[in-house]
Order: sequence, then C-alpha cells, then structure tokens
Amino acid sequence: MKKLLVVVLAVILILSMATSCKKKVKEVPPPPPPQAQEQPRVERVEEPAIKEPVLSEEEIFMKKTLEEINQEKPLAMIHFDYDKYNIRPDAVPVLEANARWLKKFPTVKILIEGHCDERGTEEYNLALGERRAKSTMDYLVSLGISPERIRIISYGKSQPLDPRSTEEAWAKNRRAQFLIIEK
Repeated sequence: MKKLLVVVLAVILILSMATSCKKKVKEVPPPPPPQAQEQPRVERVEEPAIKEPVLSEEEIFMKKTLEEINQEKPLAMIHFDYDKYNIRPDAVPVLEANARWLKKFPTVKILIEGHCDERGTEEYNLALGERRAKSTMDYLVSLGISPERIRIISYGKSQPLDPRSTEEAWAKNRRAQFLIIEK
C-alpha cells in the first residue's frame, strides 16, 4: 500500500508538472476598432483678399471714353417756349445741377446745341437755336462756369427729337442739349 501510495503520488506529481509545463497562451487583446486618424490641427490663415483700389468718381470718369460719357447723359437738356430763348423757371434747377457737375469736373469742355421745332424758316430757326444755346451758356457762366469751357452751335429745326407735327412733339424739339467734347 505504500507502494500504491507512492505510485499515485508520483502520477499526481507528473500530471501536475505536465499541466504546469504547458505553455500558457497569452491572450492578446483585440486591436481597437479602426478610427479615423486624427489629423494634426492646422490653423487656417486666410490670405488677404487683393482689393482693387477704390477709384474716385473723377478717376472713373477719366477712364471712360467721350462716347460712353455722352451716352450716360450727365448733363440734362432744357426746353424753351415757342419762339422764345429765355431760360424758363423749370430749367433753372436743371442748369444748376449741370453747373455743379461741371464744377466737379473742371477740365470738361462742352458743346451746347440749340434746337427748334419745325415751324419757321430754316434761317429763322438757325438764329433762334443759336440764341437758345447762347442764353443757356450765359446762364451757366452766371453760375461760375468759365466761358472758355463752352462752345455753342445751332441746329435749328434739322435734328428733331420727335418728328411728328404736334404740339407735344414741338415742345420736345425746342431745346438746348449738352455734349461733352473734351475731358
């Protein structure tokens, strides 16, 4: 019995040693789930916008051609009564505004065109158109515009705005209008 006990103990010892000698498999934790790799923070620096220089009204004006300026009609026309060349009260604020504009652009030279309606002879209307242009010029000069900046011409009845033969058309055609001829 002693022998049996020794054999049992020997078997237990061998078994325990066999189990203890077994290599234990280390458990490796699973890899973390894939995450978006964090990018290093880069501070965005806005590039300063390249701004065009702000041009003054005078600089913008000087870049335009005479044709572009005249198409914009910066100077308003005035009208006259039948067979008259005196400045009407409704033309005064128009001429004052024109004078302010001319003072803003002191190098500008203008042509004042005198026009008439179709009634009357060619000679009579040419003379009346000239008197209308001259009275318009004189009024601008009285407002401080140099006469050296102003030329006048009469077209008489040759360039009507409205070709009809009605009172309304004739009223439109009796006028002084402005053309920029030099800037």
